[in-house]
Amino acid sequence: MNASVSAAGVGVRFLFDRENRVVTPTLARLRRRGPETWGLRDISFQIGPGEGVALIGASGSGKTTLLRTLASVLVPDEGRLEVSGRIGSLLSIEAGLLSTLTGRENALLIGVLAGVPLQTMRARLDDVRELSRLGDNFERPVSSFSQGMRARLGFAAAEQLDPDVLLLDEVHEAFDHEYREVVERQVAALLLRGGIVVAAGHDHPMLARLCDRGLLLEKGQLKASGPREEIVEAYLGR
Repeated sequence: MNASVSAAGVGVRFLFDRENRVVTPTLARLRRRGPETWGLRDISFQIGPGEGVALIGASGSGKTTLLRTLASVLVPDEGRLEVSGRIGSLLSIEAGLLSTLTGRENALLIGVLAGVPLQTMRARLDDVRELSRLGDNFERPVSSFSQGMRARLGFAAAEQLDPDVLLLDEVHEAFDHEYREVVERQVAALLLRGGIVVAAGHDHPMLARLCDRGLLLEKGQLKASGPREEIVEAYLGR
């Protein structure tokens, strides 16, 4: 496994139309561009194999924007971002889940959309069921799932993508105590084999069990980087 993340001067800009709706640059020009804001600005850091990194900061500080940029959901408007390795992400509880499909059907869809061959993903469905601990619910529509059940399905499906880089955005906070132990074991195994985990959230004890480094974000800018406990202290004491 040769996972790595490198960001140099990364910036992500949000454009608005005159009604203050977020739009693409093309639509902004067509609709007479209104105000703009930078979701991220001048972000630089490096993450190497076997590192777990926690994104720390208040709501609106840029944590989700950074994770979406790492996942290639957003494209930087400036700077350079390089992510080496297969990415597995769980950026929201609803991400990639269709409520009318069963847990099994959703897991299959997530894998295929991520580029896993259909036959390969079919062979892994029992593993998804076991890891998600959904039991018979795995065969039922996701519309009947609680938030915790949806989060478990999403995590279990993401794990079957054999990620080198795993991105988690607060969704791990929806897990109950028992399933958090499952997540911690999976994350520890990923780090042990040289993978990378980047997690954001406000449950600092949970982040402490997943990550040893921290990045402190404030208003889209990187304010500090270092051992996770020092970054949490800096955030809480600011």
